[in-house]
Amino acid sequence: MVSDTRNGQTQDLDWLLQRLVQTVPHTRSALLLSADGLRKAADGLTPDDADHMSALASGMYSLARSVGMRFGDGDDVRQVVVELDTLLLFVTSAGSGTCLAVLAGREADAAVLGYEMAMLIKSVKPYLATPARHQTPAAPGTVGR
Repeated sequence: MVSDTRNGQTQDLDWLLQRLVQTVPHTRSALLLSADGLRKAADGLTPDDADHMSALASGMYSLARSVGMRFGDGDDVRQVVVELDTLLLFVTSAGSGTCLAVLAGREADAAVLGYEMAMLIKSVKPYLATPARHQTPAAPGTVGR
């Protein structure tokens, strides 16, 4: 579920991910996650696998962002691609504080998949922002326990 910050309603974006998985040949799963690794919507993954992939994709995105800050003049991350013998993993920014991760078989056309990912993000970007989390102050007398 993703909150629509414009009118306070919650939008279910699982169907958009399902459409992406069904439309692009050899695509296995798609996942929307917050940049800090919390699952927002998923298709093609069990809840446990979606949570695990959220943590992995968040870590990869964070590492890529660090590369951009250290070596790329603060460049933003466009996409992280992991290429395995039988699998491709794409992680891309999907709005403020949100990422899109997609798993596909090696037979997938990376250009087509990248285009479809970009179109999905463009069509729903206002709904994808994840506000930064704020720490709440500790209650008096609980520090150091």
